[in-house]
Amino acid sequence: MDATSSVISYLSGRQCAAQWKIFLLSTAQELADKFSAAELRTFMRRVGGRFARELPLPACATLDDIQLAMSQAWTRLDWGWVEITDQADHLHLQHYCAPLEAALGREALDWTPSFLEGVYQQWFEQLGASDRLQVTQVSDFDSIGGIGLRLGSPIAA
Repeated sequence: MDATSSVISYLSGRQCAAQWKIFLLSTAQELADKFSAAELRTFMRRVGGRFARELPLPACATLDDIQLAMSQAWTRLDWGWVEITDQADHLHLQHYCAPLEAALGREALDWTPSFLEGVYQQWFEQLGASDRLQVTQVSDFDSIGGIGLRLGSPIAA
């Protein structure tokens, strides 16, 4: 492992407070033993929606305002930040440094990103987006903890 990878690994591991790490890992493992990944994705999306209702955003007039408000909410909680780009038919959200792996373990990355889907879905609805537009994960976490999501019409399967 090179020095950069070592530093990233070290810092990523410190994203979850030691007092919670074993509890959260144990909880995630127990949930994964009892429920399917699809059930856990649904559950985490609901948790994310509840989280966003507890942490509402202020009124925003522009996409830059939305990105700033969301990033400020995340950084206050040491949950990273988001960059939002306007694409032709959707908004692309790139969330950086979410502590999901540090808190719940690598094995939980199959279902924990749905938490972010739920948070962003609720926040966009709070800001006036139609519930016909859906936030969906479009990439896995990368090597530096970034994950891609999109807000747009559902993509046909």
